[in-house]
Amino acid sequence: MKDLKDYVRTIPDFPEKGIMFRDITSVLQDPDGFHLAIEKMQDMVKDLDFDVVLGAESRGFIFSAPIAFNRGKALVPVRKKGKLPCETIEVEYDLEYGKAVLELHKDAIKPGQKVLLVDDLMATGGTIEAMIKLVEKLGGEVAGVAVLMELKGLNGRERIKNYRLDAAISYEGK
Repeated sequence: MKDLKDYVRTIPDFPEKGIMFRDITSVLQDPDGFHLAIEKMQDMVKDLDFDVVLGAESRGFIFSAPIAFNRGKALVPVRKKGKLPCETIEVEYDLEYGKAVLELHKDAIKPGQKVLLVDDLMATGGTIEAMIKLVEKLGGEVAGVAVLMELKGLNGRERIKNYRLDAAISYEGK
Protein backbone atom coordinates (compact mmCIF):
# COMPACT_ATOMS: atom_id res chain seq x y z
CA MET A 1 0.00 0.00 0.00
CA LYS A 2 1.23 3.49 -0.84
CA ASP A 3 2.04 6.09 1.78
CA LEU A 4 -0.23 9.15 1.88
CA LYS A 5 2.70 11.38 0.82
CA ASP A 6 2.95 9.32 -2.39
CA TYR A 7 -0.38 10.79 -3.52
CA VAL A 8 0.69 14.42 -3.07
CA ARG A 9 1.97 16.11 -6.22
CA THR A 10 4.87 18.52 -5.64
CA ILE A 11 5.23 21.46 -8.01
CA PRO A 12 8.58 23.26 -7.74
CA ASP A 13 8.79 27.05 -7.92
CA PHE A 14 5.04 27.69 -7.56
CA PRO A 15 3.70 30.28 -6.92
CA GLU A 16 7.21 31.72 -6.82
CA LYS A 17 10.80 30.52 -7.15
CA GLY A 18 12.01 28.47 -4.21
CA ILE A 19 8.55 27.30 -3.12
CA MET A 20 7.70 23.60 -3.29
CA PHE A 21 3.91 23.66 -3.72
CA ARG A 22 2.23 20.57 -2.23
CA ASP A 23 -0.90 19.95 -4.31
CA ILE A 24 -3.66 17.96 -2.60
CA THR A 25 -5.85 17.68 -5.70
CA SER A 26 -3.83 14.62 -6.67
CA VAL A 27 -4.86 13.02 -3.36
CA LEU A 28 -8.52 13.76 -4.03
CA GLN A 29 -8.42 12.55 -7.64
CA ASP A 30 -7.26 9.09 -6.64
CA PRO A 31 -9.93 7.04 -4.83
CA ASP A 32 -7.28 5.16 -2.84
CA GLY A 33 -5.50 8.39 -1.92
CA PHE A 34 -8.69 10.10 -0.83
CA HIS A 35 -9.77 7.07 1.20
CA LEU A 36 -6.35 6.86 2.85
CA ALA A 37 -6.43 10.59 3.70
CA ILE A 38 -9.82 10.32 5.42
CA GLU A 39 -8.87 7.11 7.23
CA LYS A 40 -5.62 8.61 8.48
CA MET A 41 -7.27 11.84 9.65
CA GLN A 42 -10.02 9.91 11.46
CA ASP A 43 -7.45 7.66 13.09
CA MET A 44 -5.49 10.68 14.35
CA VAL A 45 -8.47 11.91 16.35
CA LYS A 46 -10.00 8.61 17.44
CA ASP A 47 -9.11 9.34 21.09
CA LEU A 48 -10.59 12.86 21.07
CA ASP A 49 -13.91 13.64 22.71
CA PHE A 50 -15.80 16.20 20.63
CA ASP A 51 -19.38 17.19 19.84
CA VAL A 52 -18.95 19.23 16.68
CA VAL A 53 -16.65 19.24 13.66
CA LEU A 54 -15.79 22.69 12.34
CA GLY A 55 -14.67 22.72 8.70
CA ALA A 56 -12.84 25.64 7.11
CA GLU A 57 -13.87 26.96 3.70
CA SER A 58 -13.28 25.53 1.27
CA ARG A 59 -10.95 22.55 1.23
CA GLY A 60 -11.54 21.94 4.92
CA PHE A 61 -15.12 21.00 3.97
CA ILE A 62 -13.77 18.05 1.96
CA PHE A 63 -12.14 16.49 5.02
CA SER A 64 -14.45 17.63 7.80
CA ALA A 65 -17.65 16.21 6.28
CA PRO A 66 -16.62 12.54 6.22
CA ILE A 67 -15.11 12.77 9.70
CA ALA A 68 -18.31 14.29 11.11
CA PHE A 69 -20.49 11.79 9.24
CA ASN A 70 -18.47 8.73 10.29
CA ARG A 71 -18.31 9.83 13.93
CA GLY A 72 -22.00 10.80 14.08
CA LYS A 73 -21.20 14.44 14.91
CA ALA A 74 -22.58 17.77 13.77
CA LEU A 75 -20.75 19.58 10.98
CA VAL A 76 -20.41 23.36 11.09
CA PRO A 77 -18.95 25.35 8.19
CA VAL A 78 -16.68 28.33 8.79
CA ARG A 79 -17.11 30.62 5.79
CA LYS A 80 -15.51 33.63 4.21
CA LYS A 81 -17.26 36.92 4.91
CA GLY A 82 -20.70 37.36 3.35
CA LYS A 83 -21.43 33.67 2.64
CA LEU A 84 -23.61 32.78 5.65
CA PRO A 85 -27.30 33.76 5.64
CA CYS A 86 -28.03 34.16 9.37
CA GLU A 87 -26.57 36.33 12.12
CA THR A 88 -22.82 35.76 12.39
CA ILE A 89 -19.73 36.53 14.38
CA GLU A 90 -16.49 37.26 12.57
CA VAL A 91 -12.75 37.36 13.01
CA GLU A 92 -10.27 39.19 10.81
CA TYR A 93 -6.90 37.52 10.34
CA ASP A 94 -3.68 38.04 8.42
CA LEU A 95 -2.85 36.28 5.18
CA GLU A 96 0.58 36.18 3.61
CA TYR A 97 -0.40 39.17 1.43
CA GLY A 98 -3.22 40.99 3.20
CA LYS A 99 -6.16 40.24 5.46
CA ALA A 100 -9.27 38.06 5.37
CA VAL A 101 -12.40 37.57 7.46
CA LEU A 102 -13.97 34.31 8.60
CA GLU A 103 -17.56 34.05 9.83
CA LEU A 104 -19.58 31.58 11.85
CA HIS A 105 -23.29 31.55 12.60
CA LYS A 106 -23.93 32.85 16.14
CA ASP A 107 -25.90 29.72 17.00
CA ALA A 108 -23.40 27.23 15.47
CA ILE A 109 -21.57 26.38 18.70
CA LYS A 110 -23.22 26.14 22.09
CA PRO A 111 -21.34 27.10 25.27
CA GLY A 112 -19.38 24.11 26.55
CA GLN A 113 -19.42 22.14 23.30
CA LYS A 114 -16.16 20.46 22.39
CA VAL A 115 -15.10 21.25 18.85
CA LEU A 116 -12.71 19.53 16.43
CA LEU A 117 -11.27 21.98 13.87
CA VAL A 118 -10.49 20.50 10.44
CA ASP A 119 -8.68 22.01 7.47
CA ASP A 120 -6.56 20.79 4.60
CA LEU A 121 -3.41 22.71 5.50
CA MET A 122 -1.53 24.18 8.44
CA ALA A 123 0.90 26.74 7.07
CA THR A 124 1.28 30.00 9.01
CA GLY A 125 -1.61 29.10 11.32
CA GLY A 126 -3.72 32.18 10.57
CA THR A 127 -6.87 30.33 9.49
CA ILE A 128 -6.74 27.87 12.38
CA GLU A 129 -6.08 30.66 14.88
CA ALA A 130 -9.11 32.56 13.52
CA MET A 131 -11.26 29.42 13.83
CA ILE A 132 -10.14 28.99 17.45
CA LYS A 133 -11.15 32.59 18.21
CA LEU A 134 -14.60 32.03 16.68
CA VAL A 135 -15.20 28.86 18.71
CA GLU A 136 -14.07 30.48 21.96
CA LYS A 137 -16.11 33.64 21.27
CA LEU A 138 -19.21 31.43 21.34
CA GLY A 139 -18.13 29.63 24.53
CA GLY A 140 -17.00 26.44 22.84
CA GLU A 141 -13.91 24.45 23.75
CA VAL A 142 -11.36 23.45 21.12
CA ALA A 143 -10.82 19.71 21.53
CA GLY A 144 -8.16 19.60 18.82
CA VAL A 145 -7.10 20.50 15.31
CA ALA A 146 -6.75 17.98 12.47
CA VAL A 147 -5.17 18.85 9.13
CA LEU A 148 -4.23 16.81 6.12
CA MET A 149 -0.90 18.56 5.71
CA GLU A 150 1.45 20.70 7.80
CA LEU A 151 4.25 22.84 6.37
CA LYS A 152 6.52 22.95 9.42
CA GLY A 153 8.84 25.59 7.95
CA LEU A 154 6.09 28.22 8.28
CA ASN A 155 5.81 27.70 12.08
CA GLY A 156 2.02 27.60 12.27
CA ARG A 157 2.17 25.09 15.12
CA GLU A 158 3.89 27.70 17.28
CA ARG A 159 0.98 30.09 16.72
CA ILE A 160 -1.48 27.60 18.23
CA LYS A 161 0.92 25.94 20.67
CA ASN A 162 -1.70 25.67 23.43
CA TYR A 163 -3.89 23.38 21.29
CA ARG A 164 -3.49 19.83 20.10
CA LEU A 165 -2.61 19.64 16.40
CA ASP A 166 -2.53 16.42 14.39
CA ALA A 167 -1.29 16.38 10.81
CA ALA A 168 -1.62 13.38 8.50
CA ILE A 169 1.40 14.56 6.49
CA SER A 170 4.23 16.88 7.54
CA TYR A 171 6.83 18.60 5.40
CA GLU A 172 9.86 20.31 6.93
CA GLY A 173 10.01 23.19 4.44
CA LYS A 174 7.62 25.83 3.23
